[in-house]
Amino acid sequence: MVRKILVSTVLATALLAASGCRHKTQNPLANIDSKQPDKGLFDRAMDSLKKGRYQEARTLLETLINTYPDSEYIARAKLSLGDAWYAEGGKAAWDQAEVEYKDFQTFFPNLPEASEAQLKIASMHYRQMEKPDRDFAQAQRASEEYKSLIQQYPDSPLVPQAKQKLREVQEVLAERQYRIAHFYYLRDNLAASQARLESLAESYPLYSGVDEALYELGSLYEKEVVSIKKQKIPEAQKERMVAQFEKKAIEAYTKIIKRYPATDRVPDAKHRLTALHAPIPEPTPEALAESKAEEASREKLKLVAKVTGNFKKHPNVAPATKVGEPNLNEETVKSAPAMVNDLTNQINGVQPSQSIGVQAVGTGTGTPGANEAAPGSKSSAPLTEGTAPAPAPAQVNEIQKSGTETQAASAGQAAPVDPKQESSSKKKGKKGLRKLIPF
Repeated sequence: MVRKILVSTVLATALLAASGCRHKTQNPLANIDSKQPDKGLFDRAMDSLKKGRYQEARTLLETLINTYPDSEYIARAKLSLGDAWYAEGGKAAWDQAEVEYKDFQTFFPNLPEASEAQLKIASMHYRQMEKPDRDFAQAQRASEEYKSLIQQYPDSPLVPQAKQKLREVQEVLAERQYRIAHFYYLRDNLAASQARLESLAESYPLYSGVDEALYELGSLYEKEVVSIKKQKIPEAQKERMVAQFEKKAIEAYTKIIKRYPATDRVPDAKHRLTALHAPIPEPTPEALAESKAEEASREKLKLVAKVTGNFKKHPNVAPATKVGEPNLNEETVKSAPAMVNDLTNQINGVQPSQSIGVQAVGTGTGTPGANEAAPGSKSSAPLTEGTAPAPAPAQVNEIQKSGTETQAASAGQAAPVDPKQESSSKKKGKKGLRKLIPF
């Protein structure tokens, strides 16, 4: 009798141990109400999500989606699957969250939650956005996703929030464009600077430094006028080109006064218009009110914020305006080499093209054809019959020879070496149309 009791006790202990081992591998369908198993799975997934057990939540949600494809919780389960990746955070998790949100939008495009998914997609790129002097890929993606939300879901209550975030993203993208343009401007690389500044003024009208960009653009046109006046071309042709660039300068200064009358560059723009003998316009009351509202909504950066901002990875978007409609069109950039070719053609008497080197962002800058003159070359006129062709240009890695060296080389003699001119790292200044060369 005692032996039977001992055997029974051992068997019971073994069964309890076995059941304990099986409990470690949890079945998603365990302890689920047989009448509403899909609801039970969804409720458990939401509980796991709230407690930060993201992998467990995803397992429960995937089980629901695969086991009960006709459940009324399918839409919420697919959205929550993206939420689990979104809440986990990190680039890899966010990439997977974007896949899940896009999948949800594909299956349920008309649900109100579709716009919510789109906002979270844009927010993930916004949170990975870097400063203007660094990689701008995430800022560009954030801009595209916010635009998609505004255009695809115009009746969503999330549109105002998306517009504000888009203004902030465009502030960063515009600041990047301005820094590049200013870099070229300070080095008299006029064509490259002009291409950037024109794109900035057209694509980012709400940029906090747009008045400064327009003023530099007007100054750049005036520099081009000075360069053209030094060219040895027919007077009638020279006057036409000078008038063309003076008109562009006047338009840039006029836009500052008419569109941005509350900005700091207005007095300077009026001074330049007076120097160019152009009329000074008066801004409309509506334009003045709009400009004042934009400037008043910007946050002024304190000195401490400017200093500490240099050590942060993410950009400071405080200068972005909080009013106004952000631009929803694609940004375009003009090709600097094409602009130089167009200007060279005008000097040679060829009519300018209607659209100078306009291209979509990321499509390259274009290069001259095999028989075309290099951008910014002194002369691109075709050779007449009986004229000797021009000598081939010197290689880039060779030291430019002086006139004495060239004569000696043509006579077959060794040229004397001048130690002062043999090697130099000093950058030579550009003259005339050479200032327009973007490289």
